[in-house]
Amino acid sequence: QVQLVESGGGSVKAGGSLRLSCAFSGRTFSDLAMGWFRQAPGQEREFVAVISWRDGRTLYADSVKGRFAISRDNSKNTMYLEMNSLKPEDTAVYYCAARRTWVTLSMLPAQYNYWGQGTQVIVSS
Repeated sequence: QVQLVESGGGSVKAGGSLRLSCAFSGRTFSDLAMGWFRQAPGQEREFVAVISWRDGRTLYADSVKGRFAISRDNSKNTMYLEMNSLKPEDTAVYYCAARRTWVTLSMLPAQYNYWGQGTQVIVSS
């Protein structure tokens, strides 16, 4: 069992920045891949970024490359998503998720085993 808690969402103007955090507990974290997903009203849940806890490999959606950065702090059992140059189309509920393997990095929500409750991000023009 893994428990995930997101924080750091809020409202920001276009071009601004936010940093989301995901604190987790419940198992040996070196076994996990940890990812961020987002879902806008009326839309499917979409992949944002993922990181392997063991070796730090990362994968990003094309829509956020160069603007967002995923990272981890092993001592705090926390994952971060630094979001820069935010656009109105980034508005969504952002979810932290965990997958029980680090060997491959997946973009598919159905392959993740644990989910947080989500945190709202609103970007205004």
